[in-house]
Amino acid sequence: MSTPENPTELEFEIDRLTNSVQDTVSGESFETEVHLITRTDLKMVTRKNGWKFNWRKEFGDGRKTVCKLTLFNDPELIQGLLSISIEPDHVYMHLLENAPFNVGSKKRFNGVAGNLVAHACRVSFQEGFDGFVAFTSKTQLIDHYRIVLGAVLLNGQRMIIPENAARQLVRKYFKQ
Repeated sequence: MSTPENPTELEFEIDRLTNSVQDTVSGESFETEVHLITRTDLKMVTRKNGWKFNWRKEFGDGRKTVCKLTLFNDPELIQGLLSISIEPDHVYMHLLENAPFNVGSKKRFNGVAGNLVAHACRVSFQEGFDGFVAFTSKTQLIDHYRIVLGAVLLNGQRMIIPENAARQLVRKYFKQ
């Protein structure tokens, strides 16, 4: 089980920071929404359907909140998922996953992972944590997260997104 003390190393790649999500073929941007995942949603986000993580397990862990990213004009199709918890002074990202059709060279949309990270930052601001979001990175992605997200390495593989970087992400993805 992933906890801040026993973390899962995250390995999402930020393909592009967009103002929403962007169609990889047409370049058209689409407005997104973030909602809590439902039991009905869990039937679609299975390994059998190409998802890597056990989202049913995340959903069943009462300490975590699992959110789904959808397009405003297509709220049934999940673009990506995020599992977070509220810690005493920050938000912790346990898992983040793009939908299978948003991975690889033939992905449908850019910007899904960035959108979900921005949501975690927004929750941190709402909770009074000044945007601070922590996560544990795979070693080979530490520099990627520094450059693209403005994340800072704390110790080992634990990274944090500080206030200024969090504010930029929230402004980019969520029009206030």
